[in-house]
Amino acid sequence: MTMKTKLNFSTRYFLFCYALLSLCTGSCKSFLDVDLPKSQLISSTVFNDYETATIAMTEVYSKLRDRGILSGTSYGSSNLLGLYTDEMLSYRLQTDIVNYHFYNNSLLPTNTFVAEFWNLAYSQIYAANSVLEGVEASTGLSAEQKNKLSGEALFVRALLHFYLVNLYGDVPYIAQTDYKTNIVVTRIPTDNVYKLIIEDLKKSIGLLPVSYTGSNKIIPNQSAAKALLSRVYLYQKSWPEAEEIASSLINEATLFKFEDNINNVFLISSKETIWQLQSANAGQNAAEGATFIFTSGPPANTSLSLHLVNSFSNADLRKSNWIKAVTNGTSIWYHANKYKERLSTTTSREYSIIFRLSEQYLIRAEARAQQENLEGAQEDINKIRGRAGLAPTSASTKTDLLAAILQERRLELFTEHGHRFFDLKRNNQLDQALSGIKPGWNPTDRLFPIPEKELSTNPNLRPQNPGY
Repeated sequence: MTMKTKLNFSTRYFLFCYALLSLCTGSCKSFLDVDLPKSQLISSTVFNDYETATIAMTEVYSKLRDRGILSGTSYGSSNLLGLYTDEMLSYRLQTDIVNYHFYNNSLLPTNTFVAEFWNLAYSQIYAANSVLEGVEASTGLSAEQKNKLSGEALFVRALLHFYLVNLYGDVPYIAQTDYKTNIVVTRIPTDNVYKLIIEDLKKSIGLLPVSYTGSNKIIPNQSAAKALLSRVYLYQKSWPEAEEIASSLINEATLFKFEDNINNVFLISSKETIWQLQSANAGQNAAEGATFIFTSGPPANTSLSLHLVNSFSNADLRKSNWIKAVTNGTSIWYHANKYKERLSTTTSREYSIIFRLSEQYLIRAEARAQQENLEGAQEDINKIRGRAGLAPTSASTKTDLLAAILQERRLELFTEHGHRFFDLKRNNQLDQALSGIKPGWNPTDRLFPIPEKELSTNPNLRPQNPGY
């Protein structure tokens, strides 16, 4: 590489970083507050070169990892939705601490972190749309390169809208960077949001490669988009489609293998990982370890609730391997121990896993049970139970199997990006499960409030969600 090439690359990289910084910073700003002229740097410069175009998409993944709904930090959905339901307890209950309002179900439209989830998600969607538009306009990328980057951006856009619609209900579906359009967007019905998510995912699957790029499954391929699509179909009660997509992933033996050793599931090299977010630096591990692990009591921030811990049988290997007790001699607390590394290590051992094969078995089990394939549902749930050292399920009727699958999801997927909240919600069991144990629980808490600033900036987003 010549010095001239190095300088040109450095210049393009600087322009890209400057442009993307303008899109994805400012957590309390409205997602509509975008400086359009700066954003033009992306399409005009970065996307004429595959290397810098790839950096642009990689930076989107970095934003997902570091802040917002999918972050493994204490401000991400794994922690905050765990507090919002019955998975976790908070030990920082001052009213100025973010945990307080999630744990006590006292969210308001003015809550900073209600706005954080909304604004950061839409900022990240904006960045994905910038990639899509930059790739489409590029004259320097090959058709194959365009397909791959466009598929990744469509996947990210669908993923973020999936979480937004499940948290806030009817939401705008943002598919462009035109600020004149974005400042007057309206919320669309939830069913229409799901239709657009499915449309984006089908396009993404058609564009993405079958194989992974590089190692460690950090760049989404077709399988990552399929993993989300099977979940979307499950939530939409499209049982045959959910079963079909989940089966296609389970049967992809060249890419995935069910981890029989429970301690291997959350390692970087786990054979059942479908997609994970790479840590920022060599030796750095998943943020979830630092978020959940504590070494002395009482905990400084959070612990697992006894409602969760006591739902495991003592024979369950998930209880002995994925939950750790901490005592001070008189009292005992528990923390999630799926991710074992709280600090950096010589080489990174754990990345933040977003999709894994175990969920696909549980998706297929539920879809099969709903279609009266009870034997098939039993086989899938027993795959999960067998690894946990448990006997096959005794559930044999459709009703009992669906209850057993919901319980198995609780035990398998705890503290993973809000599965418990979403599972109770889509099964209409939130009030039943939380009314007696969660302080201040109201039926309207099934949705977050729309951030007050957004309603003030754009009245087309009204009305506010019920209860706020």
